[in-house]
Amino acid sequence: MHDDTRESGTFKPASSLEKQIRDLTRELDVYRMIFNSINHGATVIDPDGQITHMNDPYGRFLDVNPQEQVGKHCTEVFENTRMHVVARTGEAEINQSQRINGKDMVVQRIPMRQDGKLVGVYGQVIFKDVSEVKALAKQLSYLETKVRAYQTELLDLRATRYTFDSIIGKSREIQYLKDQARQASKNDSTVLITGESGTGKELFAQSIHQASDRRVYPFIRINCAAIPKDLLESELFGYEAGAFTGAKAKGKTGKFELADKGTIFLDEVGDLPLEMQPKLLRVLEEKEFERIGGTKIIRPDFRVICATNQDLEALMAHGRFRSDLFYRLNVLPIDILPLRERPEDILPIALHLLEKMTREANVPEKRIEKEAQKELTHHHWPGNIRELSNVLERAMYASDAPVIYKGDLPFSMAFSAKKAVSPDRSNLKTAKNQAQIKAIYQALAKTNYNKAEAARLLGIHRTLLYRKMKEFDISLRPSE
Repeated sequence: MHDDTRESGTFKPASSLEKQIRDLTRELDVYRMIFNSINHGATVIDPDGQITHMNDPYGRFLDVNPQEQVGKHCTEVFENTRMHVVARTGEAEINQSQRINGKDMVVQRIPMRQDGKLVGVYGQVIFKDVSEVKALAKQLSYLETKVRAYQTELLDLRATRYTFDSIIGKSREIQYLKDQARQASKNDSTVLITGESGTGKELFAQSIHQASDRRVYPFIRINCAAIPKDLLESELFGYEAGAFTGAKAKGKTGKFELADKGTIFLDEVGDLPLEMQPKLLRVLEEKEFERIGGTKIIRPDFRVICATNQDLEALMAHGRFRSDLFYRLNVLPIDILPLRERPEDILPIALHLLEKMTREANVPEKRIEKEAQKELTHHHWPGNIRELSNVLERAMYASDAPVIYKGDLPFSMAFSAKKAVSPDRSNLKTAKNQAQIKAIYQALAKTNYNKAEAARLLGIHRTLLYRKMKEFDISLRPSE
């Protein structure tokens, strides 16, 4: 006679079976608890369509007792159900609409398999109502739009238009400057680019960035002269939410933070307010800062390139620029010569600009006649390349002819104006008028032909400038 509790063949001790039952019961309780904790309505049917499980949220939604539905066919309990169809086809139905209790619901029906055999179907109401889906879809569309906008902004931030090939000129001076800039692109030391307005300082800055290992990361430009001094710190370093009256609810990322792994270009650094200079010096030395109103230390990885049209050493002598900041910035100096000091570059630059302008304006190509070329070469160019660009654009539209003549150049009007002065006037009067004409043309060139700015530069009222321009037949179209 054998003892039934003895381990023999397929028999196991009762204690072992009881332990397995307890373990399975505990595991089943855990699964039931998880099943009922799902916020959405959930149910399971067997291959015949009979309900085997229904969680409490689904029971509350249908206003039924979940346990009492077990054993019933799904079509008796669920309005417009297709779970039994999925049990028959074995094909999942994801994110389908189903009308239940007068509401359009979003549901999914997923076949369950074990060893390749269908053992049931899991069904779930994903959202309470299709209106929620529409609201979420609207929110998603809004977020996608914002993401696209941020991506565009990011591309703009990272974009640099210029490379060393964009720097036109054949003079020995410009070739030397390009060599200097190429050397600067091989390291992360601070670059200080100096030169008159319109000489192409940003062109050099972008070219250095584009040739460096940081080229795939942002090139962030900030004009220190264009931002009010009370806003400059927040622009450079950012601020936390609620840092000051008028601050954005979510705070703002500063330019240094945006330049992480890339280059920050501090244009017009000579105009940096004196009270901001020690803060900039600290960031350059420590490579860390806090946002306004914040306590978290931010340590971005950036390279600094600066530019100015001012004499920083003269500013230092007058106490308007800190010497310690100057020496921190002036590690790799690049001084761009004005156009008048490299006349052999004028025509190559002019031809390059004219070709670019005609292409972008979709107008026939134009050439520059010999006399006009001489006029361009001998002009003083106080506004440098920016003035040259302006002159060529105006000349391009002066006529439909395929040639730009000497008379098409705006500053050639000065010679006509000088001749228009009455010959019976005294030499002193003539010289005075010629000096005024020259001063007006130079002021217009320096201000990109903005009459209001030119009048301010000349220290006269705008109406007086208009009167003088009329008197001397300086008939330039204002760009204001």
